[in-house]
Amino acid sequence: MKKTLRMLSAVLALALLLTVTAFAEVPAEDRAGNAIAVPAEVNRIISLAPSTTQVLEALGLTDRLVAVDTQTPMYVEGTSELPQFDMMAPDVEQIAALEPDVVFTSGMSYLDDNPFAALTEMGVCVIEIPSSESIAAVEEDIAFIAACLGKDAEGQAIVDEMQAKIDELAAIGAAIEDRKTVLFEISALPYIYSFGAGTFLDEMITLIGAENVMGDQAGWLAVNEEDAVAANPDVILTNVNYIEDSVGEILSRAGWDTVTAVVNQDVHYIDNGASSLPNQHIVDAMIEMAVAVYPEAYAAYAE
Repeated sequence: MKKTLRMLSAVLALALLLTVTAFAEVPAEDRAGNAIAVPAEVNRIISLAPSTTQVLEALGLTDRLVAVDTQTPMYVEGTSELPQFDMMAPDVEQIAALEPDVVFTSGMSYLDDNPFAALTEMGVCVIEIPSSESIAAVEEDIAFIAACLGKDAEGQAIVDEMQAKIDELAAIGAAIEDRKTVLFEISALPYIYSFGAGTFLDEMITLIGAENVMGDQAGWLAVNEEDAVAANPDVILTNVNYIEDSVGEILSRAGWDTVTAVVNQDVHYIDNGASSLPNQHIVDAMIEMAVAVYPEAYAAYAE
């Protein structure tokens, strides 16, 4: 009798899951708040943001891609042969000629105006996903993309796995008492850029048990060299990949020989793609950051 009841419960649970999946609500607004009408069937996708393309890859939907942005092939295998568009200056006529069902875009395409207005007027579903500034918002982006494509359960699975790993790392970070200070450079001299509060990278530094030396400021920041030296970080992280040896460049800077991170040679490169593209791979960057800052506490995560 009990076995029969368990089987009945399992059947009912499965039926409920299938019902929810079948009637999952397709978003009526994109992540920028624009009204959208996602087609009932989406078989032809253009992704003009590598962060979005990586989500599509995780959802198993790269076979539906008919074009990508010029940066995507660096991050997603099998996309180099597809037509490619400059996300900063997309050729709308050529995009339209590919007859996409949806076009995913990012805030990078809207720096001056809306280059996709004509495409929207043609009836193409253009879906804007601005770069999110918190871990929670990044997870919402993933769920949103999945919901647009009828992959709600798969999207939630990605988010759940991502959050579980973040929780693991954060639990270790919460137990760290002697918190190190960190400067994270996203652009090197002569124009140092970093970030303060209100960014997912700042959240990640805090969660691993460290302190962002720029945390008393907000958003993405231009940093004066004198201020960076005066902050005297214990650790310097960099994701600069446009120079050959970004770690060596920091260690050899004139006037930085009194900075604790330089004195101790505690300067580390963090994967640029994982730390700059807002999607599930930020967890990979968070692991790299944790191991770099606290190698003993996070030894289990070291490769």
